[in-house]
Amino acid sequence: MKKNPPFDITPFRELYPFKSNYLDIDGLQYHYLDEGSGPPVLMLHGNPTWSFYYRSLVKGLSPSMRCIVPDHMGCGLSARPGTKDYGFHLEDRVNDLQRLMDHLALTEKISLVVHDWGGMIGMAWALRNLENIRRVVILNTAGFFPPTAKGLPLRLWLIRHLRFFAVPAVLFGNVFARAALSMAPRKRLLPDVKAALVAPYNSTHNRLATLKFVQDIPVHPNDPSYAIVKSVDENLHQLRSVPMMLCWGKHDFVFDLDYYKEWRRRFPEAPTHLLEEAGHYLLEDEPEKALALVQEFFQNT
Repeated sequence: MKKNPPFDITPFRELYPFKSNYLDIDGLQYHYLDEGSGPPVLMLHGNPTWSFYYRSLVKGLSPSMRCIVPDHMGCGLSARPGTKDYGFHLEDRVNDLQRLMDHLALTEKISLVVHDWGGMIGMAWALRNLENIRRVVILNTAGFFPPTAKGLPLRLWLIRHLRFFAVPAVLFGNVFARAALSMAPRKRLLPDVKAALVAPYNSTHNRLATLKFVQDIPVHPNDPSYAIVKSVDENLHQLRSVPMMLCWGKHDFVFDLDYYKEWRRRFPEAPTHLLEEAGHYLLEDEPEKALALVQEFFQNT
């Protein structure tokens, strides 16, 4: 399969020194990292991040674990399909992940690390593969509808509902990815890290997935992804027998403390760590602390 990366990864190789792997999914290149050996750990990113977001965990865990980190279709180093070639719905994301895991044919149970949209993708996949899940790490995400009848944050609501605003702002102005650089982390990002985070979204076409992720957030029962989110919400309790840890950036403008409290309510036995100096991009704000907590949790379970 011919591989055509959507952007030049060369300037970021020092930060992201990993080998690229690809799986052909219906003619589209699905990129993933497969680093290290040992018990497998699957890490799922959200929007508008990509596998680069997990670089500190991959570097820290790969000496003793097999780190598998896909780029969702339209993100990172994966293909950039148009709407005629790809659905861009939650069901498509879960099916892509299933194809990858079937391809890898892992024989050991899998540890799962999820963040942002990766949480809903990961929870939907985990509920379909309960017998294969060893443990779960939750990083500022959701596996349920907004708690306490919360609405969407204004920024997401505008993109979700006002198409005349969202399409030009996100596709032409790269508003979603660029705004995240200042809103998602608590601490100031280094210039090369900022450049790497937005590098995949370097053209109008390459930004389509960042728009579609937001537009796919289900609000009404007739929305395409409503049924699968409802199913995850109602069946999330099935993961109570799986060891789980919450590692949460306290200053998150989307997945705020109401989401954190809802996870704690549903999984009261799970150890929890509220990182006081971290925001939504907690792995950028507190990479060493987060890595240490994940390593300790893995060692103890």
